[in-house]
Amino acid sequence: MRILVDADACPVKDEIYKVAWRHEVPVTIVSNSHFRIPVHPLITRVVVSDGFDAADDWIAEQADARTVVITADILLADRCVKAGATVLSNAGKPFTTNSIGSAVAVRAIMADLRAGGDVIGGPAPFSKLDRSRFLSALDAALVRLKRG
Repeated sequence: MRILVDADACPVKDEIYKVAWRHEVPVTIVSNSHFRIPVHPLITRVVVSDGFDAADDWIAEQADARTVVITADILLADRCVKAGATVLSNAGKPFTTNSIGSAVAVRAIMADLRAGGDVIGGPAPFSKLDRSRFLSALDAALVRLKRG
């Protein structure tokens, strides 16, 4: 069992470390650039090239049924769900086989609107409630995986 983190813009890295340490689950931080991570035997870093989707490709290739993937990238979430991984957004929202199709469709519609010049707002600011929801969701996901 392990956690893979799409880390370049992840606002919950500290929360991931805390939950991972409590459950003694290894974490791999995947990014296009170096940044500080805690020195701990359960935490490793993979720095990929700055090529388009290099981090996503690495994560998707590693994802399987014993992996929890943390990402805000809907297309990466889709690839990982299809690989059998448990996938959570940074706000703790699970991406599942039942929900990923509509998430991909909404993403495509929003991209079309932006490309057409429509001014639409981005995601809501990250809140304490999002952080709390994420902690609960990650803890629950790890407990489910441990139970098999």
